Amino acid sequence: MSLPATMRAAVLHGREDLRLETLPLLPPEPGGMIVRLDTALTCGTDLKVWRRGYHATMIRIPGILGHEGSGVVAQLGEGAASESAPGLRVGDRVVVANSAPCGRCRHCGRGQENLCDDLQYLNGMYAEYLRVPARFVRVNTWRVPDALPLDAAALTEPLACVVHGLRETPVRPGDEALVIGLGPLGLLWVSLLRNAGATVTGAGRHAARLEAARTLGAWVIDADEAGRWAEQAGAFDLVVEATGRVETWNLALDLVRKGGTVNLFGGPPKGTKAELDTNRLHYSQITVKSPFHHRPQTFRESLELLARGVVPSEPFLTETRRLEELPDLFRAMAGAKSAVKTRITMS
Repeated sequence: MSLPATMRAAVLHGREDLRLETLPLLPPEPGGMIVRLDTALTCGTDLKVWRRGYHATMIRIPGILGHEGSGVVAQLGEGAASESAPGLRVGDRVVVANSAPCGRCRHCGRGQENLCDDLQYLNGMYAEYLRVPARFVRVNTWRVPDALPLDAAALTEPLACVVHGLRETPVRPGDEALVIGLGPLGLLWVSLLRNAGATVTGAGRHAARLEAARTLGAWVIDADEAGRWAEQAGAFDLVVEATGRVETWNLALDLVRKGGTVNLFGGPPKGTKAELDTNRLHYSQITVKSPFHHRPQTFRESLELLARGVVPSEPFLTETRRLEELPDLFRAMAGAKSAVKTRITMS
């Protein structure tokens, strides 16, 4: 497959400074590959990075944003075909995870690859092509099943975070679960919890997100209706806090039953402190979990869930824009909560 000398990409230069640029398309490193991207998805993490103008570990500035996407293998570096787990070939449809563990540290040895001491991150999916390093090809690139559209496959990464979170806080059929925060990840939680047989209530503030939760089979609570919370005290076997706002952590402790589990899924900013009702935490024997990110195994499982139709893509991919619209789209996203996720197409 003949590749162009240049590509278009959305490059972050600083705080709220995202520019569409034409960049050189470099060849793949040994063991690496070039993917012609078909679809990338917007993400709340990318929006936070855009607002702050940096991320300490995920991206170097200036750098290409985007970590949820899918595409087609356009070129393989020397040795990539033999070293990749699925035996990749040019023309294969793939999803590439946004992280790759080392496989050698003590955390990797315990099946906690998400906590790897040398976890490498990959951004760059808001572009026509993605240059994939060798480690990612080797441990966290997956061929997309033929029946799964590439735009649906782009949901693999956010779904993998939720699959990992659910593995850490399993539920049983008939359990009562509450999801606080109905962004894309909160809605993915609703979908997986319903599939696990739980009765799910979703709490959020935006009408479109509340309706999406209803479509996925949840009861809903408008988070601004404070009086509704008192009625729910101690009602839930599992409470998933998916906003990352510490002011809702004590609320989660109030709403979970004795012996229940609180999943602090949303990530607050570094240095955030919280005061918790430790008396209730102890004497009600509440389990608190705080799962982070995903592992290669949960990434693969998520792709399989999408391929089998267990998690439908339609409720999540609610808008489509072109790559050149991305800078304006981010400015719009900063002030509105209409689309759940927006597809970014490269052509």
